[in-house]
Amino acid sequence: MSLTPEPMPPVHSIAGQPPYPQEPDPAELPLKTRLLELFKVTLKIGLTSFGAPTAHIAMMEREFVRRKKWISEEHFLDLLAAANLIPGPNASETCYHVGYARAGYPGMIVAGLGFISPSFFIALAVVWVYMTYGGLPQIEGIFYILNPLVLAIILETTWSIGKASLTGWKQLLIFALAIGAKLLGVNEALILIGGGVLGILLHHVLVKWKNGVPPAQMMLAFLPLPAVTEFACKVLEQTKAAFWDIFIYFFRTGSILFGSSLVLFALIEEDVVNRFGWVTSQQLTDAISMGQITPGPVLAATTFIGYMTSGFWGALAATLGVFLPSFIIVAITAPLVKKMRENHLASSFLKGINPAVVALILFVSYNLGQNALFQNAQFQLLPMLMLIGGMVVLFFTEAQPYVLVIAGFVIGILRILIIS
Repeated sequence: MSLTPEPMPPVHSIAGQPPYPQEPDPAELPLKTRLLELFKVTLKIGLTSFGAPTAHIAMMEREFVRRKKWISEEHFLDLLAAANLIPGPNASETCYHVGYARAGYPGMIVAGLGFISPSFFIALAVVWVYMTYGGLPQIEGIFYILNPLVLAIILETTWSIGKASLTGWKQLLIFALAIGAKLLGVNEALILIGGGVLGILLHHVLVKWKNGVPPAQMMLAFLPLPAVTEFACKVLEQTKAAFWDIFIYFFRTGSILFGSSLVLFALIEEDVVNRFGWVTSQQLTDAISMGQITPGPVLAATTFIGYMTSGFWGALAATLGVFLPSFIIVAITAPLVKKMRENHLASSFLKGINPAVVALILFVSYNLGQNALFQNAQFQLLPMLMLIGGMVVLFFTEAQPYVLVIAGFVIGILRILIIS
């Protein structure tokens, strides 16, 4: 059996167009070539993407869709919607999905390694410095400049995917309702599912297009992993933990992690600080900061926690544990994304989720803007100028997002040197 996905037959979508128009056939290139390209691109993203998962997804969209043209904007939105429906880090899951679309299961593995490995090794270096010298360097000055540039990347990408998703009154209605639900404090997962249900009502039931229902296994594949590892947490020791103890605990946590990666810290705080005594409250706070200042997934902060618990093997166990559940789920669901697009009912569900995703990204952008442009409730002119400048660069030049990231670090360091 071939490990690469089969070319999709010319099935028509809701609007009467091919589901993923203008996508090149990956099979035209040798598998080795595709894997090497995947690793290079995902490694670059892993080395240059900072901040929230939204920023990582923004860089992926620019690289995979607009620069490399491996997948269409519509296909990318479907993969992002699928990632939002399952537990685990959304940016990493989107990366796995693109890897599968490009080169099958080998592509999944290569894309995951390219995106995650930089943050793992950089986190190891940072935590070694932390354990040796007792603290993290002061980085507020750098992020004073970097944060508005990251916000510029997110806003530019939101504009791009919004144009692809918000087409027609039905999509705009779902988008508006998702905005209203978020303002009322509705849970993000419920907003996404509600968007999908509205998509079915507006795009499937309303037009009375009866293509049957998705296979049962297709729907079951989107359920989270069973919490079969819950019992293992009861046998964890109160002091230093062994490799398998740490792995099982973070595997269980990764299997129920929905929403922002920062939700992780709310889930584990009581356990790792009070129940098991692996780290202190201050060390957990420093781990969260480390996840923000290192490139790649924010969940790399688990590397920090694992290292402080049991050294290198603890770091490896925590990292594998928290990322493996989502990798397994994507391995199950990745072959089904295109099949869902081909099935009209499932396609309508995905089509309804896409504008809800855009709405949630806008709220993330708003929160990031509050942090980037205000300090102690006071508006900051310099970050606003950096935001405007970053958006001008992205909209009117061919510069890649990592250029803004590098520029932000350089300007931030120069600012610190000048002020000091």
